Amino acid sequence: MSSTNITFILHKPQLSENIGACARGMKNFNFQKLIVIDPKPIFPNDKILATSVGAKNIISKSKVFDNLEPALKNIDYVIATSARFRNKNIKHIQLEDLKKIDFTKKIAFLFGSEASGLSNNEVSYANYTLQIPTNPDFKSLNLSHSLIIIAQYVSSIIKSKTSNFKKSKKVKTASKKEIHAMTNLCIKNLDEINFFKPKEKKPIMLENLRNIFYKMELSAKETRILASVFASLGKKR
Repeated sequence: MSSTNITFILHKPQLSENIGACARGMKNFNFQKLIVIDPKPIFPNDKILATSVGAKNIISKSKVFDNLEPALKNIDYVIATSARFRNKNIKHIQLEDLKKIDFTKKIAFLFGSEASGLSNNEVSYANYTLQIPTNPDFKSLNLSHSLIIIAQYVSSIIKSKTSNFKKSKKVKTASKKEIHAMTNLCIKNLDEINFFKPKEKKPIMLENLRNIFYKMELSAKETRILASVFASLGKKR
């Protein structure tokens, strides 16, 4: 287990202060990898650096992307944080369930914007959704507070050096990049046969399709097999 396997992703953050506070919270618990997706404020800026205090190095080394998908290409598992239960066929976990996660893999914790959180489209890229236990009558948590709670909990798990997952060393988990490529090939072939109809339902159909593939925890070999199947079906037409 290593803290270097953990990445924190802020999706469309709106406030400079929260971005800086998130970096500070990460460094408190010895995490270094920060990704920012389409931030509203100019990134970085003086306010972000000021509120990051001693964590300016995390800001300077962070990566910025315009959208979520390319940010996940080197990630094995994505855990999306959400204050509400999603009516999706996806694994919903609590903080204590993080003890069962294999932190020898590359794990990303995904946080939504302060105003709206994560949409179902963003959640469709996740393997799990995580809910932090709060007052049921007041579930809203500040972005940086949510990150700090999770960072502290994960740090304690890593220090305990426990892992309940055991797999053959010969089995390589598919990377998000490999799953993206396989999924996009499937979507391309489905597009060519006009599968997504009516057109207004295509976005939700794509969400459901990604939910199926991303929650399966496919191996690299299984992903290659599925990609070959989709490629062959495309040639048959």
